[in-house]
Amino acid sequence: MKTIAITVKGKVQGVGFRYFVMRHANEIGVNGFVRNLPNGDVYIEASGTNSQLEQLVFLCNQGPAHSNVENVQVKDIQQSFDIIGFRILG
Repeated sequence: MKTIAITVKGKVQGVGFRYFVMRHANEIGVNGFVRNLPNGDVYIEASGTNSQLEQLVFLCNQGPAHSNVENVQVKDIQQSFDIIGFRILG
């Protein structure tokens, strides 16, 4: 298992982005969370196999219908959560 932090920039708040990520993460089988940041970005921490995480990053680059993803930053991190499943935090 690997854990990554994803920061998504662009028009990603107020368009259902967190719900989009949560739905797909749960379908893929990724554990973690997604939350809005005060600066308008969306932040995700996700834990899974390389294949699962690559799929999640691909989906983050697409985003839901009314979003406009400008940039997706991904970095490897140490797991900072103990969550089974995937949820929205704030």
